[in-house]
Amino acid sequence: MNKQQAHPSDAGPSNPGDQFSKAGFIFAAIGSAVGLGNLWKFPYITGKFGGGAFFMLFILCLIIIALPVLIAELAIGRGGRGNASSSFYKLSGSKFWAGSGLIGVVAAFMILSFYSVVAGWTVYYAVKSFSGSLFSNPDYNGQFEAFTGSWSPVFWQFIVLAICLFVILKGVSSGIEKFNKVLIPGLVIVLLFLMVQALRLPGAGAGVEFFLKPDFSKLTGHSVLEAMGLAFFSMSLGMGAMITFGSYVQKEQSLGTASIAVGLGNLSYALIAGLIIFPTTFAFGIEPAQGPGLVFVVLPAAFSAMPFGSLFGGLFFVLLAMAALTSAVSLLEVPTAYVMSRWNLSRKKAAVYTTIVVFALGVPAALSVGGVLSDIHIFGKNIFDIIDYIASNILLPLGGLAGTIFAGYVWKKAGEEAGLQGIWYKIWRFLLCVITPILIVLVFLSSTGLLDWIIV
Repeated sequence: MNKQQAHPSDAGPSNPGDQFSKAGFIFAAIGSAVGLGNLWKFPYITGKFGGGAFFMLFILCLIIIALPVLIAELAIGRGGRGNASSSFYKLSGSKFWAGSGLIGVVAAFMILSFYSVVAGWTVYYAVKSFSGSLFSNPDYNGQFEAFTGSWSPVFWQFIVLAICLFVILKGVSSGIEKFNKVLIPGLVIVLLFLMVQALRLPGAGAGVEFFLKPDFSKLTGHSVLEAMGLAFFSMSLGMGAMITFGSYVQKEQSLGTASIAVGLGNLSYALIAGLIIFPTTFAFGIEPAQGPGLVFVVLPAAFSAMPFGSLFGGLFFVLLAMAALTSAVSLLEVPTAYVMSRWNLSRKKAAVYTTIVVFALGVPAALSVGGVLSDIHIFGKNIFDIIDYIASNILLPLGGLAGTIFAGYVWKKAGEEAGLQGIWYKIWRFLLCVITPILIVLVFLSSTGLLDWIIV
């Protein structure tokens, strides 16, 4: 067999014998799912689209979209025992499906290139907050612009990727699993501590009411699409992470039970994040804003007005950094596993080469947010935003749709691998074959703007 023929059939596990423990997999999967977006995007969208009404809609979307796809991706990974591309090939014998799996690998690679930039911001702000230098100058917008306009983000992106590389080099059980077993409990402790402090602020009740009081009048077709997209993306679906992680899951582990645990972990994280963000912003009369402006400009102003603001601000950015790092580690594992298998490299070489290329792509992204490359635009977007748009709005839905159709229509043993039986298997099959693909297509059309064009 020549090299070209061997490529799609590199279906063996990239690290034979190295598997997650049952608890370790759940920690790692939760770590992959929870991320920076949950801390600023989820609370903002929830408040904007009806508070508790949107939250209930989000839970429904988790059940009918995210969980079926999550189970499918984990089953593909465990059944194929390979990377996010070769698992498809082993189970189908088709180069087309191997190529569809490669979409997730490319998506993870591109996401990490800009995600590591933002993760670097959080680490930098944690250091500045604990040192007190963040609060020495009340011009927080000026501080943020001065930081992103310099070369410093490149250094902090390097630090983040170096940490991820160190974890990946340790392997699955000794690296990814142990890393998440330390960071996830730590993240929970910091979350709960900050939530208690936020709820004790004067005027915090108004923030809780804004976040959780149902207002069904704000639910529209657009809010439904937002909830579907948020549920899908918040579970790290479509980027090859759960397929890769699935290849490291023990055969005895129930994928259905594990998926529910991951979903509940992700949901709890988003809920507590909202109970931190909104009480804090309302207590200080701040209008909640989406994205970096809320986290790196608005909230530091709030922390500066608190007693022990350096401590609380530092803990908040440590929380952000922990969430970012657990997600970044899983993102780095996806292309690393592919490179190991595709070119028959050791984990060390594959991880180092992959990290170098990710860093090289990330440097232009880091310098395009107010930096020396900020004037370069592609279709009206800077380098950072165009990479984000392609990966998040195009590749992720396509990757998730590929896994859904494959498990629903092509691979007939998906339910058996998932361990689903009786009524649960029938419900899962119905959602996977009928409901979920339609909703993913709607999310894709909405996120790319094609839905508005079609309607018009």
